[in-house]
Amino acid sequence: MPVAGLSGNAAAEAFSGSEWTEFCRALEQAGEVILRDTAPHTPLDRAEGYRYLTRLLREMLYSTIENSDPDFPRLHELDRVKLGADNPDNVYLSANIRGDRTYRITGTRGTIAYFSIGSKANRYAIDGTMASTGELSDRDLVVDADGTVEIIASATPHDKNWLPLAPDSTGLVVRQTYLDRTTEVAGRWHVERVGEPIERKELDPAFLAKALQRATLAVHGTAATFADWTELFMTRPNELPDFGQDMFQRAGGDPEIFYAHGYWTLEPGQAWVIETDVPDCPYWNFQLDNWWMESLDHERRTTVNKHTAELDDDGRLTIVVADRDPGRNVAGNWIDTCGHSTGTALLRWLGADHHPIPTCRVIDLEAP
Repeated sequence: MPVAGLSGNAAAEAFSGSEWTEFCRALEQAGEVILRDTAPHTPLDRAEGYRYLTRLLREMLYSTIENSDPDFPRLHELDRVKLGADNPDNVYLSANIRGDRTYRITGTRGTIAYFSIGSKANRYAIDGTMASTGELSDRDLVVDADGTVEIIASATPHDKNWLPLAPDSTGLVVRQTYLDRTTEVAGRWHVERVGEPIERKELDPAFLAKALQRATLAVHGTAATFADWTELFMTRPNELPDFGQDMFQRAGGDPEIFYAHGYWTLEPGQAWVIETDVPDCPYWNFQLDNWWMESLDHERRTTVNKHTAELDDDGRLTIVVADRDPGRNVAGNWIDTCGHSTGTALLRWLGADHHPIPTCRVIDLEAP
């Protein structure tokens, strides 16, 4: 029996199971990223790589199927989905939209240290980019006296809090950044399309077929993009240089942030010592990530920020990355490698008027 809106061939394919077979085959191909020659082959790194793909798949399926309709958007938290050096201090929210619609975002600012919202053109599945098409941050955000906020996202300017959209805008990304999770409270946010009511439609088999294809393309494209980044960082091991900010912004970075990414590799008993001046800015942090650019276990000592770090007597910052706490043998903020001998790292300066580049060195720790 033909399905409304589909040709005979398309209708047959929608019920033949071929789309599911193609989906499974494409997902298998995404696993080739984990088997790259440059990627670490330890059991831990390999297992984390495949877990990374499952996390990406979960998020991409939700985005392309369950939360894909730009007329009925929902802000969705990236719960345990880690990609692109996700910030352990952040609460990330995202929603699918279209650039030719108008949306109202409402919520409470909360007491969290930093808030920003951006509209993005997500092309991760095509060329690994997620360009910004509009940004609104604390610098310009107008909060009402009762702590509530209303933001209008649209292609045409709007009074008060306006988030620009472009014809190719596909999503919203909210960043809420903690300095101190024990005392600060994140805001609560809701998004809705503005305009005449639209009825929800039944599931279109052709839509599902395309959604499955988009999901696997996004998994493969995202994993490959950040593996390519790691390979670039590997050309300057145990440094945190400025690789240029354009590539990070094209991938969806916050324009307020300067990103110093790096790759680290240590032998047993070694430590990576990072020293830097600290600019006057609202927020900064350092975090350690695995080879796949996932932040390491948030329950362990894998990150420090402006609030949690201890500075040297001269106001400089020293970080010691090692597989064990060096104690008094090496002064600085210890960062736990969590069983890894290689990985990536990131230092962020947010809203700073200058961006110090750290000096880095590898040292041998004294025997315990």
